[in-house]
Amino acid sequence: MRVAAVGHALPEHYYDQETLLAVFEEHWGRRLFNPARLTRLHRNIRVEGRHLALPIEEYASLDSFTKANDAFIRCGLELGARAVMDSLGIAGLAPADIDHLFFVSVTGIATPSIDAALVNRLGLRPDVKRTPIFGLGCVAGAAGVARASDYLRAFPDQVAVLLSVELCSLTLQRGDLSIPNLIASGLFGDGAAAVVLTGPGHPSRDRAGPHVIATRSIFYPDTEHLMGWKIGSDGFQIVLSADVPRIIGTRVRGDADDFLADHGLERSDIARWVSHPGGPRVLEALEDALELPPDALARTWRSLARIGNLSSASVLLILRDAMTKDPPPAGAWGLMMAMGPGFCSELVLLRW
Repeated sequence: MRVAAVGHALPEHYYDQETLLAVFEEHWGRRLFNPARLTRLHRNIRVEGRHLALPIEEYASLDSFTKANDAFIRCGLELGARAVMDSLGIAGLAPADIDHLFFVSVTGIATPSIDAALVNRLGLRPDVKRTPIFGLGCVAGAAGVARASDYLRAFPDQVAVLLSVELCSLTLQRGDLSIPNLIASGLFGDGAAAVVLTGPGHPSRDRAGPHVIATRSIFYPDTEHLMGWKIGSDGFQIVLSADVPRIIGTRVRGDADDFLADHGLERSDIARWVSHPGGPRVLEALEDALELPPDALARTWRSLARIGNLSSASVLLILRDAMTKDPPPAGAWGLMMAMGPGFCSELVLLRW
């Protein structure tokens, strides 16, 4: 299974972090016991700016879950279409070439799902298979690549596309003064990414791009409380425990070493680390646990600074950078990893 291309689409509305912080200070300042905490949290996140699905002045009118979710469907369809077409253009394929469309998101809901709406909009074949996946959160980018590669093992002459659309700004709870929500208000951004994968029997199998060699899913028992949503009448309220970096620090090294050892590899054999940018504390925990050299996660840190955490789309955009900006030589190994609600992680072994 080969990663033929990664496309992307980012909203046109981009705001630097100081502009966004000023809006939140105006909204929450008088209600916070310690207003300086909001400023400190935002600046410690090390995000410089983010894309938003809507112009910033329109968010005040999203006074119900219905309005926010309607905006998710409208904007998500537009961004999703752009991302898929971008990926197909890079891969030299057409919409009618897609055999299976996987769709992941955790920031809005729709039935029919976004992928169904794209069948008509993009002219996909009537017999296209669709798998919409909700609830995996940030891990869904890596998990989606893994599940698409699983599919291609059964249908090696086909094309699978993974689409991630995450509009995190539309989930913001303006009445929630909890630390997790204040952190989320400074960390998460909006965007979409699409990955084209081709099976080993597809005519394009010999073109450039890393191959998915193996995958592994890891679920950590009794950790469901660490990350996710509380979903109610106001929409999605974030659940984000301070224990996440600790779990990563105690588990990820053994998980990665066991996975690599099964393929005769060690961490020193990995030329490209493709990691989801959970946030500064998560990335620092990863670097420490895996004993990585200083520049191993440079792409991830740059993505976090430039556009924030885009949930499941982020790791796909970092994969795109690894493929297009200074790609490694043929034969080089890569490890793609992400964590998400469950609490769980996904590992994808790549080879160029």
